[in-house]
Amino acid sequence: MPKKIPMRMCVSCREMKPKKELARIVRTPEEKVLLDASGRANGRGAYLCKNRACLEKAVKSRALERALEVKIEPETYDALRAQMMDYEQQAD
Repeated sequence: MPKKIPMRMCVSCREMKPKKELARIVRTPEEKVLLDASGRANGRGAYLCKNRACLEKAVKSRALERALEVKIEPETYDALRAQMMDYEQQAD
């Protein structure tokens, strides 16, 4: 019997994809928002496709703020954009 692949939904484009294809953004118990590379950090998480288009759509619609239930500062979005660029470069 094949192993079940965990699926998650991107908060921006609302597509269901395998968990490994998405980036996890986490709100830590200290109220910090950061990219969770391990996928196991403590806190409330939300998933995004690993491209800047989905991140920009989530910023514009405030989908990430609703999913994480916290106000996200512009500096945090800038840091997430930089980390998403790293994901895109690794994929090439």
